[in-house]
Formats: sequence, C-alpha cells, structure tokens
Amino acid sequence: MERSLRVAVIGDHDPAAPTHVATDDALRHAAAHLGVGVDVRWLATEPLESDLAEVEAADVSWCAPGSPYRSLRGALAALRHGREHGVPTLGTCGGCQHMIIEYARHVLGIKDAQHAEYDPYASTLFVSELTCSLAGKTMPVALVTGTRVAALYGRTEVEEEYYCNFGLDPSRRDTLHDGGFAVTGVDADGEARVLEIPGHPFYVATLFVPQARSRPETPHPLVVGLLRAAL
Repeated sequence: MERSLRVAVIGDHDPAAPTHVATDDALRHAAAHLGVGVDVRWLATEPLESDLAEVEAADVSWCAPGSPYRSLRGALAALRHGREHGVPTLGTCGGCQHMIIEYARHVLGIKDAQHAEYDPYASTLFVSELTCSLAGKTMPVALVTGTRVAALYGRTEVEEEYYCNFGLDPSRRDTLHDGGFAVTGVDADGEARVLEIPGHPFYVATLFVPQARSRPETPHPLVVGLLRAAL
C-alpha cells in the first residue's frame, strides 16, 4: 500500500492565484517522484488562532505565498508548531517573511517584531518593503556551501522566480543569523534570499517561489527534500 503524506498548507487559499496553483502542482510532482501519495490541505489562517488540530495532524507544513494573511497570529501559531515539534516546514515568499517574524518573536524574544505589510510604521520591522520590487523577476541566488539547501540543489548557484515586494530588513539580518535562523542563500547584492535552521529536520524559508519552476519531469529539489524529510 502506497504511503501518503498529509501536507498542511498555511495560507488563505485563492484558486486563481498562480503561486497557489503552483504549490499544489509542485507537491504532486515531488510526491510522484518519491512514489508516495500526498493529501494537501489548505488551512485558512483565522481558525488557526484557536485550533491547530489540522497542523498537528500533518506530516509536513508549507507556509504559502499570498500575504498579508487574514490572520498574522494564526499563521505564526502554525509556524511555531512546526519549528518546535520538528515538522518539516517550508515557507516561500510571504511564508518566508512570516517565518522570520515568528522566529524573531518566539525565539529571539523580540515581541514587537513586525512585518511592514501589516504595520509599515512599526518601530521593530524585521520584514520591510524591498527597495526594488522582485515581483515577476527571475534572479540568481548564491547558496552557502555545506548547507541543506546547497545539498538539495547539488550546486551553489541557482536561478529562481520571485513574486514579492517585501523581505528581511537588512538591519536585522545579523540578529536573525547569529540567533540561529541562518542566512544560507543571497542575491547578487548579498541580500538574504534563503534561511534555514541547522539541526531541524527541515525548516527552510525562501523569498523566491520554488514551486513556480517545478515540472512533472523535474520536480523542484526543495519540495522533494521537504517531503523526503517527512519520510
């Protein structure tokens, strides 16, 4: 009997959003490659404020693009569960940004760490508006040798697609990196584009959208790695 993995996709689902369609497709591509089934369940963020049962039952979590979410608090609660309980977790685009906020608040103890999309005038912005929008761009990413992401790609220079206008505030990079959420991929200007927690079974955040480049015959290595970590 084929093994099936339950995937909790954290995000307010929009069936017309290209990145949401790509998320579903990428999970199917990776599952077929690994010879497993996949049960994908999109979880709206508001109910997650008080009920994490679906998150707790999942083998895998993926925090999807599409922020601002209807509930920042719900998304952070789901991400905290994945981080604290060793659940393989991937965050892409908006998901990456929320992983940064969750880590800053609950690991670094910076309770007022904020995302500019929710409060642009907050005093402690960990996620701020990019000086130049990356939406619709394909750009190179340099990966740090010896990291999980470099091992999954099998190389240290890749190209990926972006849909975002927000990212890790450069002034907070060292605080986050030195605090254990390591920057393991950067763009040509050295700006953070990939983060991961060393020692976690799989806790990876990418500002780009890897699912956009997944195809049935060439599933994306990060998505394959996500599911393999759960197996």
